[in-house]
Amino acid sequence: MRSCGNSGTPQSTHAEKGEKFCVIKKEKDSEDNKGIQMLSVQPDTKPKGCAGCNRKIKDRYLLKALDKYWHEDCLKCACCDCRLGEVGSTLYTKANLILCRRDYLRLFGVTGNCAACSKLIPAFEMVMRAKDNVYHLDCFACQLCNQRFCVGDKFFLKNNMILCQTDYEEGLMKEGYAPQVR
Repeated sequence: MRSCGNSGTPQSTHAEKGEKFCVIKKEKDSEDNKGIQMLSVQPDTKPKGCAGCNRKIKDRYLLKALDKYWHEDCLKCACCDCRLGEVGSTLYTKANLILCRRDYLRLFGVTGNCAACSKLIPAFEMVMRAKDNVYHLDCFACQLCNQRFCVGDKFFLKNNMILCQTDYEEGLMKEGYAPQVR
């Protein structure tokens, strides 16, 4: 069972039908990206039919997505079978599939190449960025000594190479080039 916000009570009231609901949608809807709403079923309303199993929804909570009502267990990703009301506030639809974000990006997302190793970066993978360059997390290291960076560490970008402070300063002493601190 879910709660809405910190108070555990629904945050809004639907003006037309008087239904209380908690909007867990955080991202703006696009053509493929749709929001999920959690509704609290009122005892005096007629049970709604589930779009997934076609049975009446008699649970305390239901989900509303794609202008249809769903049991919490019935709104699932077509690929990984995860419950979409639990993994986030959005679902994705394409090619008659209902998908979670990860599977949507895996199947339809745009990928790029890592600036350090030139290997493909899957669209759902976390990355590091420096100017226009994108890196795998494991590749985001000094390209001279391979020192990995921690949160808050300074790094320098010289000729599209990521350098730690030590290697940058050594190069500065030898060549006298200007820093681009990130």
